[in-house]
Amino acid sequence: MKKPDAALEGPERRCIVTGESGGKDGLIRFVLDPEGRVVPDLAEKLPGRGLWVTATREKVEKAVLKGHFAKAARAPAIADPGLADLVERLMARRAADALGLARKAGALETGFEKVMTVIGKGRVACLVEARDGAEDGRRKLEQRLRVAKEQGILGDVPVLSPLWADEMGLALGRGNVIHAALIKGAIQAKAMAELARLARYGRKDRPETARAV
Repeated sequence: MKKPDAALEGPERRCIVTGESGGKDGLIRFVLDPEGRVVPDLAEKLPGRGLWVTATREKVEKAVLKGHFAKAARAPAIADPGLADLVERLMARRAADALGLARKAGALETGFEKVMTVIGKGRVACLVEARDGAEDGRRKLEQRLRVAKEQGILGDVPVLSPLWADEMGLALGRGNVIHAALIKGAIQAKAMAELARLARYGRKDRPETARAV
């Protein structure tokens, strides 16, 4: 059997924590700045040698705690104890910005009733629910997705909840946003990728967060 063309699969990078290699989508790139500080490079554009870490909070925290950045760079490396939190904030900003771009392109619907409508029309690529949204509304929308699938209107639709309601609202220029749906089309892929990346990373719960309604 002919092996897949490695160039088509994309470059692989090795995680400095686990030693495992994989596609860049599952890793975060870091570099050292001129002062030797560890800087996250989510856009993968900063100059310097890349230090790659599996894209989860756990692995970033371990890289800081165990000195993996200095070991991989073979040079002094200053990794701030709050590096994992910084990565989370940067990822959340990218995910929120991607939602905002989708809205401007007409590829995002918000609000319970509007999301219900686009599900019924078979236009939903991804359901986006606020982390602090009430369970009842989410449950009803997920039930509507199941019905749409049974009717052959939709296939499997991912449900992602990486952002808080105020983060979604800020990105979309309004108050808290609980329910949103990415519409099928060319632009939804980037938004879904950023949302899924943040969801996989793992976010800290906010202390005493009140559930949005």
